[in-house]
Amino acid sequence: MGDLKKLSASEISLHTSKDDCWLLINGKVYDVTKFLEDHPGGEEVLLHASASGDATDAFENVGHSTSATSMMENYLIGSVEGYVAPYAATGEASSRPTSSAQGNKGPASSSASFVDYLLPVLVLIFAFVAWYYLTFVHTDEKK
Repeated sequence: MGDLKKLSASEISLHTSKDDCWLLINGKVYDVTKFLEDHPGGEEVLLHASASGDATDAFENVGHSTSATSMMENYLIGSVEGYVAPYAATGEASSRPTSSAQGNKGPASSSASFVDYLLPVLVLIFAFVAWYYLTFVHTDEKK
């Protein structure tokens, strides 16, 4: 790993196009230009991550497989000298926001999933009752 090029953040920011796309993940720089079309999430995901600067959070929040992580080594071209991980600079690694970044993962997901199913079921029941009333009960009252 000692033979990796040391790159600056400003140099990495010049490579954010479809023809030349670099990603900064955990202080390492990857040239993913040849992988754009093959990325399962689409090339837009990688281009957006590249344009946003440090793609560490975006990469980790997706939950890539071990094979995807090992595949990254094929695209490794360098590292950032003096890289400080997000939240490590302020010493707030333990207070890193996870709820918005991870969506419905964790213990809160069981109650959220219950509400996610309950509300549509209630709407469906209400719609059925309204349809039944308007179709059968209300027309019988007119006769």
